Amino acid sequence: MSTYLGRFAAVVLAIVATRASAKELMIGDSAPKLEVKEFVKGEPVKEFAKGKTYVVEFWATWCGPCRTSIPHLTELAKKHKDATFIGVSVFEQDNSGVKPFVKEMGDKMDYVVATDLVPEGKGPQEGAMGKNWMEAAGEDGIPAAFIVNGEGKIAWIGHPMSMEKPLEKVLAGSWDIKAAREERVKEKELAQKRDKAMQAIQVAMKKQDDEALLKAIDEAEADGVTLPPMVVVMKITALSKSKETKDKALKYAKGLIEGPYKDEAMMLNNVAWALVAPEKGKPDADLVKLGLGAAQRADTLLDRKDPAVADTLAKAYFESGDIAKAIETQERAVKLAPSNPQLDADELKQRLEEYRKAEKSK
Repeated sequence: MSTYLGRFAAVVLAIVATRASAKELMIGDSAPKLEVKEFVKGEPVKEFAKGKTYVVEFWATWCGPCRTSIPHLTELAKKHKDATFIGVSVFEQDNSGVKPFVKEMGDKMDYVVATDLVPEGKGPQEGAMGKNWMEAAGEDGIPAAFIVNGEGKIAWIGHPMSMEKPLEKVLAGSWDIKAAREERVKEKELAQKRDKAMQAIQVAMKKQDDEALLKAIDEAEADGVTLPPMVVVMKITALSKSKETKDKALKYAKGLIEGPYKDEAMMLNNVAWALVAPEKGKPDADLVKLGLGAAQRADTLLDRKDPAVADTLAKAYFESGDIAKAIETQERAVKLAPSNPQLDADELKQRLEEYRKAEKSK
C-alpha cells in the first residue's frame, strides 16, 4: 500500500481530459450517420429508420469493462425486441482481433456488431464513429451507449449498465428528452469544473505544494464537484502532515469513514493507509486510532481475504503499539499476496521483517 500515492500521481495525469469540440453532440440533436467499415455480425444497418429506436454502443476488444456490459446489452436486446442494438468497435490498434473476439463471445454478444471506419493511414482515434459520436459528445471512456429515438434524435447518452430505464421510457414514448438534455448540460458543466480542478491538482502535485493542493480540492468540493476517490485520500494525506491541520484531517477522514465510505472496503483501506503511514515521520496517535478502526472494518467487509487490506491493518496495529497483532496480520498479508499480482510481495515481506525485528528489540 505504501506506493499507492506514487502510482496515483500517474493516474491523475491521465484523468485530465481535453473536451474540445466546435459543437458538442448533445441529447436532442440529430444522430450522426452510421459510418462503419463493416458489419461482422447481424443484419447490416445503413441508416436510422423513422419510427424505430436504436441503441448504438461503443466498445473495444481490449476493454475489460466491455466484457461485463456486452452480455447486459444482449439481455436488453432480447427483452426489447422493438429496438435495434448496434455495437461498434472503436479505438482498436488492430481490427483483425474483432471477429475472433465476437466469435469467442458467442451468444453473450447477440446483436448487430460493426467496426469503426478509420481512414487509410490514420490512427484508431481518427475513426468516423469515434470522432463523430464519442469525441463529439465528450465521451472519453468506453463502454458508452447512445439511444436514438424514432425521430432520429439522440435521446440518451451514458454507460450501458445504466441504460435500461431510459430505454424503457424511450420505447414507451414517456421519455422527457428536454429534461434529459438539461441534465446532460449540468453534468457537462460539472465535468468542466472537475477538469479545471484536476489540472490545478496536477500542477500542485508536480510542485509538491500541499497548500495549493488543498485549496484546489476544497474549491472543487465547495463547487459541488465529485472528485476521484483517491484525490480525497490525498487531501487526508496533506492534512495529516501538520499538527496545525491534524484536527481537520481527523474530522474529514471520520466523515468519510462513517459516511460515504462506510461500506466501501477499498476506500476505507486507502483512507486508513493515509492515516497510519505518513510520507515522513511517525503518525499521530489519534490518526492511527481512526485508521485502525477503518482498516479493521475493511478487513471484516472482505472476510479477511484481501492482502492489501491485511497489509494496511498490520501497519495500523504496528503504529498503535500492538506488534504481536501486526506480525500476525502481516503474515496473513504475505500468505495472501499471490492472489493480487499488482501487490509488491517483497515489500510486504520487508514490512513483516521490520515488525519481527521490532518485536525482538522490545
